[in-house]
Amino acid sequence: METRRLGNSGPQVSVVGLGCNNFGMKLDERRSAAVVHAALDVGVTHFDTAESYGGGQSEVFLGKALGSRRESVVVATKFAARPEEEPYRPGVLRKRILEGCDISLSRLGTHYIDLYYQHHPDPEAPVEEVLEALMELMASGKVIHAACSNYGRELVEEAVTAAGRLGFSGFVADQIHWNLLAREVEDETVPTLRKHGLGIVPYFPLESGLLTGKYGEGSEWPEDSRLVAMPRFATVATEENLARVKRLSGFADGRGHRLLELAFGWLLSQEGVASVIAGATTPEQVKTNVQAGTAWRLSPEEMATVPTA
Repeated sequence: METRRLGNSGPQVSVVGLGCNNFGMKLDERRSAAVVHAALDVGVTHFDTAESYGGGQSEVFLGKALGSRRESVVVATKFAARPEEEPYRPGVLRKRILEGCDISLSRLGTHYIDLYYQHHPDPEAPVEEVLEALMELMASGKVIHAACSNYGRELVEEAVTAAGRLGFSGFVADQIHWNLLAREVEDETVPTLRKHGLGIVPYFPLESGLLTGKYGEGSEWPEDSRLVAMPRFATVATEENLARVKRLSGFADGRGHRLLELAFGWLLSQEGVASVIAGATTPEQVKTNVQAGTAWRLSPEEMATVPTA
């Protein structure tokens, strides 16, 4: 599979990454391992998890499944936020980050994390505290690259400025919610990431399955679908979005491709996008996602004419 460098100074990652958020939640250890092994077999080298996924089991299952092949992949994980009920005091977030890293290392069964994300911004803590803690972890060898997730334009600018003051290389990437139905980040966040050379890692590329092509206007949702199992995701299945899906399907069909291939290909044709994170619950789904992610790179003319509304 094609690999790309994550930002100006990050690691090389496969263009389709495996999101491990289902591990420990929808999948037990055996089924999680089957998904990881299928991903390895089709060339996935980018595995994305978090301290909070599956109540901590996601990291455990991923580490065990990778086994001796851990050194050949990029493992990304994210530290959990400071508890909301804990008032902010200088140093409390640093402590949370350092503790979180040790927890993740133990669960993953590894001595280093390739890519360590701040999962969500802390509205009260200065970004300097985050960066200084990550610098400490990188100096110790526990973390190779630092990154952020869900940062918008203002926070990215603050982080870049603060990293300059600290003499720190800073974040190599930002993981953001971006797909053909969720495009708000295009106004400010994406241009800012490009300006500063941060890699872009979109998550939810299929918008809870709407962009797979299996949901249509007036159709019943499959009983085993995320939209049925987790009703909060059903909020994306609006009449407006279903109508947009129909137009996008027509665009893809007219060019000999599937909607799924358009969903991945459109993101991977965007400047700065290094890897698209997609979850999976079966080995077959992994293979389908990877095939879709390698099937189509849109031309400039196609990018300019993809339906936007």
